[in-house]
Amino acid sequence: MPRQREFDEQDAIARAANLFHRRGYHATSTRDLGEALALHPSSLYRVFGDKHALFLRALDHYLASESARSAAALQESRPVRELLRDWLYSMVEPTVAPGCFVTHAATELGTDDPETVQRVHAAFESTTAAIATVLQDGITSGELRPDLDADATARVLFTTLTGLRVRHRAGHDACQLRATVDHALRVLG
Repeated sequence: MPRQREFDEQDAIARAANLFHRRGYHATSTRDLGEALALHPSSLYRVFGDKHALFLRALDHYLASESARSAAALQESRPVRELLRDWLYSMVEPTVAPGCFVTHAATELGTDDPETVQRVHAAFESTTAAIATVLQDGITSGELRPDLDADATARVLFTTLTGLRVRHRAGHDACQLRATVDHALRVLG
């Protein structure tokens, strides 16, 4: 009797997330997924249902890992300007996968797929709220001016972040992107 091959579902989801992140939903075929996950199409459907179900699981995986990374970075005990600058810089480093899977999903499926829309909105709100918390802590500690609107400034910085990640994916120079971060942070005073 042939030995049954071991299958690590979480590893397969991580590999699918990487593929969807790099290529997008529509440009990733079932055949591409089968090759990347070393699964025959019938096994792919049996394990994950269909391409869309696997995409949602891959997006959830990315959200969990990226959210944990961002949360850890934004909770460091450092001066607010330095913390935000380094966090924003980290999003456009040459060693980081270009762009953001959530932003890609938003632009590719953002109006056509309610399940993706829900995840994208939740991710965007969560990140904006985390930035606002950092800013509010800076206001409370006296690091930032007391009249700074933490929520509005968080929305500006999140929108800047989204643009940076799109430009990063488009191959723009990291030095220019870091200069954009520096300029955007001037809003903090």
